[in-house]
Amino acid sequence: MIRVFTYSALLTLCCFLFSCFSEEKKAPVTTGPVYTLVFMDKTQSVNVNKAFVAQKYQQILSDLVEQNIRQKGDKLEVYFIHENTQKARALSLTCRTEVEDISHMNATDREAAQTTADMMLQRERMIFLRQLMAKLGIQNIGTSQRQTDIWASLPVINKATETGAEVKVYYLSDMIESMKGANRRDFHTNPPQDNTQAESWAKADAKHMQQYALNAAEIKIALPFEPTSSTRENNPNVSLYWSTLLQELGAGTVDEL
Repeated sequence: MIRVFTYSALLTLCCFLFSCFSEEKKAPVTTGPVYTLVFMDKTQSVNVNKAFVAQKYQQILSDLVEQNIRQKGDKLEVYFIHENTQKARALSLTCRTEVEDISHMNATDREAAQTTADMMLQRERMIFLRQLMAKLGIQNIGTSQRQTDIWASLPVINKATETGAEVKVYYLSDMIESMKGANRRDFHTNPPQDNTQAESWAKADAKHMQQYALNAAEIKIALPFEPTSSTRENNPNVSLYWSTLLQELGAGTVDEL
């Protein structure tokens, strides 16, 4: 299979995206570190080589790098969603650019210090983005693509919140949990049939996962479905299941991108 994500294409994309960054208003630096978790679906039901999916996910990744990588200590990790999600960490990066306090400087020194910090931060963001894009383009041809363990992302989020950082989570997935065995969900063969069932399943599952408190983590879900997708493909009951489960476990916000 021909790979869509070539190295030269990644460089071109990164340069274009960061040229856009420089034109936008700079967001204020957060008071504490941001811990960003990206869960990329690497199962057979998600194809990132489709034009709509690729464009949507690439834009989300470029946005999250700009918004969340602001200062020294900001962290970014990528996990692949498949049969063994919890052990599928694919990338771990920590921002090293230190933005110093320039309030006490004169105007000339302040401008010089800010320019230097901006250049260093932009260079580091580009490195982060290039590696994110490379991970997005990886194709899983192993047997692990046959099952989807999204539940396994919950202890990963819980552990991140215990660091005291502001945790932001991004799911690039169709969110179709599909695991075999007792007390598991397989939404390919048995999805929730209506809102009532979606909510009752989510609340029942949450009772067994209270040890994975999400501690106000900010969660965003990016489904790979076009706006014209049918409800059979993009089942709203599955989305309701996840929003209910995540909120029951203490997520701060749960939004779809």
